[in-house]
Amino acid sequence: TGYRAESGLAKYREGHIPGAAFMDLIRGFSDTSTGLGFSLPAPGALAEALGTAGIGNDNPVVLYSSGHTMWATRAFWLLRYAGHDRVAVLNGGLAAWRDAGHTLRSGDETYASTDFVPRPRPEIFVDATAVQNAMNDERICTVNALSPEVYAGTGDHHYGRRGHIPGSRNLFYDRLMDGQRFRSAEALRDALQETGMLDAEQVITYCGGGISATIDAFACLLTGKNSVAVYDGSMSEWVRDESLPLKTGETP
Repeated sequence: TGYRAESGLAKYREGHIPGAAFMDLIRGFSDTSTGLGFSLPAPGALAEALGTAGIGNDNPVVLYSSGHTMWATRAFWLLRYAGHDRVAVLNGGLAAWRDAGHTLRSGDETYASTDFVPRPRPEIFVDATAVQNAMNDERICTVNALSPEVYAGTGDHHYGRRGHIPGSRNLFYDRLMDGQRFRSAEALRDALQETGMLDAEQVITYCGGGISATIDAFACLLTGKNSVAVYDGSMSEWVRDESLPLKTGETP
C-alpha cells in the first residue's frame, strides 16, 4: 500500500504566517512525469520554479510546514541542491508559531517573480545505481528513515515489495523529532552515532519517496555531518525493478 500526499494549499489559505507564500512541492517543485510522486526536477526547471515563487539567489528563505516538518526539510534539500545557501527551516513549523501566540493570516500571498541562477549540487542527491554501488562499499552508511516495521517488512504498510535495501541500517525519522521540533543536538548526535552515520565517509538516506529521508539528512547537517545525500527515488523507485534486492527482518 502506497502513501498519497495531498496539497497543503487549503490549509495555507485557512491560516499561514503573515508574509508567507505557498510552495507547491507536489506539482511546482517535482518532476511529475516519473510516476513516483516526488522526483527531483531538472536544474533549469527547479530554477524556474524558484524564480516564479519570487526566490532570487540572494533572498534569505525561511521554510515551514503546516503538517510534518519533513515537507520543510524536503524543500530545504531542493533549494540546497539548486545552490541556494541562505535557507533555514522553522523548527516546529506552523504549530510552534501558533503555540507561541503569534497571529495567522488567511488567503493567498505571493512575491514578485524574479530570476534564480542555479548552481547545482548534484552530489546531495543520488540515484539507484549509486545506492547499488554503496551496498558493497563499507565507507558509505546507507540509512532507511522509515519505521522499524516497514524496514523489517512486518507491518501492513509497504511499497509493493517488503523489506529494506540490503546493508542499509534503520533510523526512524520520528526518533529525531519531538513533535515537529528536532531534538537537542546531543540527542541527534547520539542517534546518528548509534546508527554509524557520524563515522562513515558518506551517508545516504532513503525512505518511501524522498521526503522523510530529508529529516535524517537534515539532522546530519545539524550535527556538522555534511557528507550526506538523499536517494531521491527511494523505495517507490527501488521496488519497481524486480532485479533490485530487498531484505526483510531487523538486521541490515
